[in-house]
Amino acid sequence: MIGRVSPLIYGIASYLVFFCSSLYAVAFIGNYLVPKSIDVGSEGGLAQSILTDVLLLGVFTGQHSVMARPAFKRWWTTIVPVSCERSTYVLISSLLLILIFWRWRPIVTTIWQVEGEPATILTAICWIGWLTALASSYMIDHFEMFGLRQVAARHEPAVGVQVFKMLLLYRVVRHPIMLGFLLAFWATPHMTAGHLLFAVLTTAYILLGVRLEERDLLAQFGTIYENYRQHVPMLMPRVLRRRSQLTTEPRAE
Repeated sequence: MIGRVSPLIYGIASYLVFFCSSLYAVAFIGNYLVPKSIDVGSEGGLAQSILTDVLLLGVFTGQHSVMARPAFKRWWTTIVPVSCERSTYVLISSLLLILIFWRWRPIVTTIWQVEGEPATILTAICWIGWLTALASSYMIDHFEMFGLRQVAARHEPAVGVQVFKMLLLYRVVRHPIMLGFLLAFWATPHMTAGHLLFAVLTTAYILLGVRLEERDLLAQFGTIYENYRQHVPMLMPRVLRRRSQLTTEPRAE
């Protein structure tokens, strides 16, 4: 009984840490009602603050890049149960995100600040970004993405021919989750130097990360994914395109 229940408890606990840290991330980046945020907290010298923030983001993005690679997963699952691999990834990512919240050094020099209707528009775009990222995770498989389905099933996901599905926003861009993050990170009425540093570095990581992910998808799906890449843009939606061009489906079932 313990052997059957433990992975499920572990997966649920990991998901709850992810859920709480994600909610805090929205407040952290938007400076909403939290004691420590991207622009609120103890300040230090400029050079020290830049170095600290760059190191924090470097550790976070490095963990994402390394642990998401198939070669690492093959090695990692010789140490942790296959059913817990994704939950472990989610848990470590969430803990590193919490580390960013804790140790982030604000740099409050104003880059731009708008008020009135422009501020309202930027705030709305930011929230659209967060909602886009969340909704897109459900358009594929939210519970598999964050490890719950694996620990509930307690077996290795089936390996074999996988079917692509054309799902809503995935017909518009190949990476709508990342598009949502970009909107959320950049659309702010008050852009400080610290927020700009965060936005620039996370954007650079996103651009690199999607290319690494697509390399893995091309290796896995070959011409099917290449055809999808030819007809659906990576991050920037095309205003006009022929629906008949979309002959493949973007995510594996």
